[in-house]
Amino acid sequence: MGSYVVSARKYRPETFDTVVGQEHITETLLNEINSNRLAQAFLFCGPRGVGKTTCARILAKEINKNTVPSGYDFSFNIFELDAASNNSVDDIRALNEQVRIPPQTGDYKVYIIDEVHMLSQAAFNAFLKTLEEPPAYAIFILATTEKHKILPTILSRCQVFNFDRIQIPNIIKHLKTIAIDQHIEAEEEALHIIAQKADGAMRDALSIFDQMASFGSEGKITYQEVIDNLNILDYDYYFKVVDFFIEGDISGALVLFDEIQRNGFDGQLFINGLANHFRDLLVSQNASSQQLIEKSHEIASKYHKQGQAVSASFSINAINILGEADINYKTSRNQRLHVELCLIKLASLQHAIDVTKKKSLD
Repeated sequence: MGSYVVSARKYRPETFDTVVGQEHITETLLNEINSNRLAQAFLFCGPRGVGKTTCARILAKEINKNTVPSGYDFSFNIFELDAASNNSVDDIRALNEQVRIPPQTGDYKVYIIDEVHMLSQAAFNAFLKTLEEPPAYAIFILATTEKHKILPTILSRCQVFNFDRIQIPNIIKHLKTIAIDQHIEAEEEALHIIAQKADGAMRDALSIFDQMASFGSEGKITYQEVIDNLNILDYDYYFKVVDFFIEGDISGALVLFDEIQRNGFDGQLFINGLANHFRDLLVSQNASSQQLIEKSHEIASKYHKQGQAVSASFSINAINILGEADINYKTSRNQRLHVELCLIKLASLQHAIDVTKKKSLD
């Protein structure tokens, strides 16, 4: 039990070519190293769990790789400061004193400051002079999730790299590799749900993957187990309720919503999910926009099929109705009735569109 290592640590990239979804950054950094045009200060910004600190550590090792003996412990050249808990002016003054000491082995000392936006105003001012005129052996890598909070005077002294949210296909591909390595049989659609739930953060995806690997069937991760464990509304609910809307079946839609409520799902979550469903139906109707549906091939084909049965005007009107329902949900005194009225409008929408068309023809 004591030897278990979570996937986010076990599979943390050690080289630039193993970093997932940030090729535009890793290639640029490698080119800078190879052409000996390395900046002395970098700012890595982007959402959580996308590889900012990982790339900072890899960069710190790469620039010293050919100047240290084999098996060298790079921790002597890499200094990390968590600005979330070390954000005072005294912490930065201590860092400034440390910067004055040259490396004993290797060409560079690398200073990684995580969550740099949390430094106090006085700490930023104390750091500014060192950042402006650092020793030749000092490299600073600042990482933040909130670039807008960084002082312009700091930004102007850094090369800024914007990390992207990791795309769902890239997360799925990485999870498949890990599943094979851990001898886990994972359903394709289960990995899609995990990747969507992670919202572009690989660290979150790996945490959910570990959670699901410990849940249910040993050595398996199934779609049903994922939606049960993560409390996610199944796609089937949305496909069913839209079928009721097309048929004008108000009672069917209300009964299905009652089932969703009894399963413990929030009404606003259902409204937002249904709006996203109509968005996917809308983009599935055009071959050029079908790539915007980030679903498995099987689910994407379902969207394409239902999208043919729903007109673009129906989807657009449905999204508007659901958007209005979402805005007014919190202020409604009877939230269940609020959602039910929204469903009644949607189930009556096709009839209203047909009547409008008939009048225009007359």
